[in-house]
Amino acid sequence: MNREKVIFAFFIVLALTLNFGFFLGEFDEIAHHNVYELFAATIVSMICTVLKFGDRTHIGALMLATSLVADLQLIVASIIWGYGVQMSVDGMTPELVSSIVSLSGGALLANVVSVVLLMVETIMVRR
Repeated sequence: MNREKVIFAFFIVLALTLNFGFFLGEFDEIAHHNVYELFAATIVSMICTVLKFGDRTHIGALMLATSLVADLQLIVASIIWGYGVQMSVDGMTPELVSSIVSLSGGALLANVVSVVLLMVETIMVRR
């Protein structure tokens, strides 16, 4: 068993599950979405991006692209959350929460594509 591949797959699946956990719940209900889970999903997604650097295969490039998309959407969602808490006069409105969850949903889709690509790459490996 290749320890490096296990760690790589672990972080990819962890990014997916953390993002999914944040995404679940009512779209406009702040109580259903934990800020720490969004933070953890963002950090783990960034770790996945770093782990994907250096792979010079076509599938590796696609996996890096999906990871960059997930990072971008999670970072923007975090910025919107920070704006809603710190700068907005109305606080966290249902519109802001819906935007955050929608961006998280886009990142979730990118993470699903990344996991599918990981499975395809695993199937293509010959012993």
